[in-house]
Amino acid sequence: MSGEYEEIITQLIKFRNQHKWQKYHNLKDLALSLNLEASEVLEIFQWLPSDVKLDKAKKQHLEEEIADVLIYTFYMCDQLNVSPLDLVKKKMKFNQTRHWEIDD
Repeated sequence: MSGEYEEIITQLIKFRNQHKWQKYHNLKDLALSLNLEASEVLEIFQWLPSDVKLDKAKKQHLEEEIADVLIYTFYMCDQLNVSPLDLVKKKMKFNQTRHWEIDD
């Protein structure tokens, strides 16, 4: 794992432990929280045209919600003892062998 990721997950675990949230950090509860945060990302775009340019406040809100999604993803990866970067590399390698109808 990268040093930067290790530093971030260490900070996240410390923060979690300071708030005594360990009992809530099982895979099921983390998956639920991840889904809720992803929904908050989607909510930012609800009812907006697809070509909309986000203003500064909406862009900041989007960045905060993406961070929440990543945080819960990192917590899940920690539970699974896997690197999110390694998972992405593995999935990208697999995707290179796939074919989608849209590619035609």
